[in-house]
Amino acid sequence: MSMLKDSYIYLRSLRFHAYHGVEAQERLTGNDYELDLRLQVDVSRAMASDQVEDTINYAEVYQVAAAEMQQQSNLLERVAAQIARKVMMRWPMIKSMDIRLTKLNPPMGADCKGAGVELHLINDKTESPNEVFI
Repeated sequence: MSMLKDSYIYLRSLRFHAYHGVEAQERLTGNDYELDLRLQVDVSRAMASDQVEDTINYAEVYQVAAAEMQQQSNLLERVAAQIARKVMMRWPMIKSMDIRLTKLNPPMGADCKGAGVELHLINDKTESPNEVFI
């Protein structure tokens, strides 16, 4: 017999064209982005019921992320934090979230596969008062 210890729902390599950036040209022409989300959530009820109502519908998570990607921001840190905040507000049963947002063609004169930000967030209000909550 086995017992579920941890479970995650993930969305990998979501592609967007959006208009984030500090430079005026980035905000005018936009850039291509890749988004990865990993949500720690108990899926044991869904495993037994086979009903989407007993889990987090990843299509709905995508819709939240896509809507937020269209809100222009200077920094990827802000975009990632806003996506995380909206997702965690909508699904408070999420225990933790890893979010990685990559700008695929950063304007920095380097030949690279991208630059971006990765956040690990815990849905626990008992953390140290020095922690930043979004």
